[in-house]
Amino acid sequence: MLKIGFLLPPGFQIMGLAAASAFELANTTARERLYDIGFFSAPGGPVVNSFGAAVETQALARRRLDTLIVCGLVSPAPTDRQTLDRLRSASRLARRTASVCTGTFLLGEAGLIDGRHVTTHWLFARQLQQQFPAAKVDSDRIFINDGSIWTSAGMSTGIDLALGLIEADYGAELAAAVAKKLVVHHRRAGGQSQHSTLLQLGAKSDRIQRVLKYARNNLGSVLSVAELAAVAHLSPRQFSRAFTTETGQPPAKAIEHLRLEAARLMTEQSRHTIEEIAQETGFIDTERMRRAFLRAYGQPPQVLRRMARMS
Repeated sequence: MLKIGFLLPPGFQIMGLAAASAFELANTTARERLYDIGFFSAPGGPVVNSFGAAVETQALARRRLDTLIVCGLVSPAPTDRQTLDRLRSASRLARRTASVCTGTFLLGEAGLIDGRHVTTHWLFARQLQQQFPAAKVDSDRIFINDGSIWTSAGMSTGIDLALGLIEADYGAELAAAVAKKLVVHHRRAGGQSQHSTLLQLGAKSDRIQRVLKYARNNLGSVLSVAELAAVAHLSPRQFSRAFTTETGQPPAKAIEHLRLEAARLMTEQSRHTIEEIAQETGFIDTERMRRAFLRAYGQPPQVLRRMARMS
């Protein structure tokens, strides 16, 4: 039986405990006690969450856990020294250490994410990178597994992280069954975007919004800068400058993100072949699309399709 411990810092956000339901349902689905779940804090005793309710905890000192999951706060704040000391010690003894949402900041304060690929809620990703420059922050991932460190984005993605842990422990079939019981209609792979590409680009002017709409509707075309500039009624140089200023990305990068999002949705939700999807979304050939998927999602299209169908 694997011991899962949730570390609850003072003022933790209660949604972080939603991940516990996944481990509970893994037990009932498997009809055996696969996981034992406990709630911990540095001193033990009641810990008040962000909503004002208290949760009884055990003292974390020298506890040997299989997996330690650190819950986050509503917004990042410095952590007390005792909690950080206990976190470091418990992490050394645990097989895995994970965080939900801004819990990644606690891992950072404890010195656990230097050189690691990590994520957190997109609102705080820039702050995380600035505060812990030795970490490799990816603001567009739902959860990331880098060796023994697992991190997740917003509070609800703690469920995705828990399902990923269950899959790593007992296989995709059990994880998919738990996801179904949780009414998680799709067990999202860790590489999936936290929000849509169009929302992320956030164009403000009508002309750039018109270009993005045109691009999304014509992904099978080449979509050169000259073609997109003509849609915006600008010269290529003016268009590139305006587009990058408004979206924060050069046109080529933004188009690749649109292609990736469309290709991923078609891969997971349609019956098109991988070759047809590559053509429809403008990747031209499957190898080019496969490399793009590996860069963005860490998995090739066939794996994401298989995971979606299992869910």
